[in-house]
Amino acid sequence: MRLRLYLLFSWLLLINLDGYAQTAATDSLLNKLNTVLADKDRYVKQKTDRIDELKKQVGQAGNINKKYNIYQQLYNEYKNFSYDSAYNYAKKLQATAALLNDPGRMASSKMELGFTLISSGMFKETLETLNNINLQYLSANDKVEYYFLMARSYFDLSDFDRNVDYSATYNPKGIACIDSALSCAIPDTYNYLALKGLQALRTSNNDAGVKYYNALLQLKNLTPNQFAVSACSLSYICEVQGKQDQSTQLLIQAAIADIQSATKETVAIYKLADFLYKKGDLNNAFIYIKQAMDDATFYGARHRQVAISSILPIIEAQRISTVEQQKRSLFIYSSIITVLVLFVVVFAVIIFRQLKKLRIADDLIKEANVSLQESNVALEALNRNLSTANKIKNEYIGYYFNINSIYIDKLESFQKSLDKKLSSKRYEDAQAAIKSLNLENERHQLFHTFDKVFISLFPDFIGRFDVLFHTGEKIAVAEGQLLSTEHRIFALIRMGIHDTDRIAKLLGYSVNTIYSYKNRIKNKSFIANDEFEDHIMAIEAV
Repeated sequence: MRLRLYLLFSWLLLINLDGYAQTAATDSLLNKLNTVLADKDRYVKQKTDRIDELKKQVGQAGNINKKYNIYQQLYNEYKNFSYDSAYNYAKKLQATAALLNDPGRMASSKMELGFTLISSGMFKETLETLNNINLQYLSANDKVEYYFLMARSYFDLSDFDRNVDYSATYNPKGIACIDSALSCAIPDTYNYLALKGLQALRTSNNDAGVKYYNALLQLKNLTPNQFAVSACSLSYICEVQGKQDQSTQLLIQAAIADIQSATKETVAIYKLADFLYKKGDLNNAFIYIKQAMDDATFYGARHRQVAISSILPIIEAQRISTVEQQKRSLFIYSSIITVLVLFVVVFAVIIFRQLKKLRIADDLIKEANVSLQESNVALEALNRNLSTANKIKNEYIGYYFNINSIYIDKLESFQKSLDKKLSSKRYEDAQAAIKSLNLENERHQLFHTFDKVFISLFPDFIGRFDVLFHTGEKIAVAEGQLLSTEHRIFALIRMGIHDTDRIAKLLGYSVNTIYSYKNRIKNKSFIANDEFEDHIMAIEAV
């Protein structure tokens, strides 16, 4: 039974550690994405600088063949960047190929036009363009690309329509096109693995899809766009398999690659925004969905804009609602803090009055002690106890009054800071200030001060306490502390606080925890349990 419990505990611990590691990895990637996103204009400028340089070369081209090659480079820069410009250079490629009377280039330029049309969401025009290509003029590699474009057209049509009847027509056609492309592709190349991955994805063969897309991501010299497409596809399969952390991390990596390559025709950041919205991360979801809409609008991807428009208002409305809720929460918190400050002031006044009364009582006790000392020897012991109690009271009343004064100052300072932030509508700073309150640290400081005062009253308490145990059973005190938790419990008992409920409240533990500590300590001692506290009470103050 113990072995089973140990194995179960180990298994749960490994799951928790793995979950923590996955969360940390996702947070790290999100931070990197936000950094890259803040620098997106630099990546766009790098692309536009390359484009401007190529445009200068067009005017310097000495012959039509060289001009065709420059047009091809310009098209490659624009194909995932701007639909209008990509379309324009695809048409220029067609016109130049016609002037060259080169059937192969004419067929290839039509494929470039087809890619541009499908990227913009013009499905009908894409199929008309691709069906008008004479395949006999295409090389083996171009045929692979042709059938891949045909497959993508059918799959995108199926996804856009979301109609079972039409999907039943388009999906088989897309699969048939993939089979045709695979017959022309060279095994283990990028095109081959990408086709096999897409085939597995569209036929719901998830295990095979993971295999091929992982192989793709291991290839050397992948372009940023190739990496982003492969990572995004693998992310979808991981989501279907319930691997949400891995799916999210792949989407983030794809989005980073798209931004760094200034790719505007992308789905990764849109999918990432949708997932984070469902997860409740509205701030990042809103930033990414806005970026996805900006990219789709910049490129001119009509179908992307339609898809994004269905979720953008929902995320925006939810974000506004959250901000309003945060404002209300801040108002409530500030009101509560104000009331607490007033309570502390009232308590401080009461304590001050009680302190005056205790000082008067202290004088009376001293006079009574003088009289009792002259009475008899028996009353001398009582007098010493009263004197000790009096000293404890003085020390701890002064300590308690000082602590309250410190907390009043802290609360007044915090209130002024919070009022200033709220009046200047710095709500996020105000909320961060509230979250920065470290109550646990304040509790540790309170314990340290208590320990310091107690040790000054009972300097040999730990030594007298340790005498009650065998050598190997003594209670150790952690480095940097004056008393351990066990010492502190019995220190309160030595001060006369025997009520377990009061001890639990003072130390911030449950009553059961205090009972557990007391019983464990008593059981370790060689003193009988019912006599242990008598020995503690016998420890004298200085």
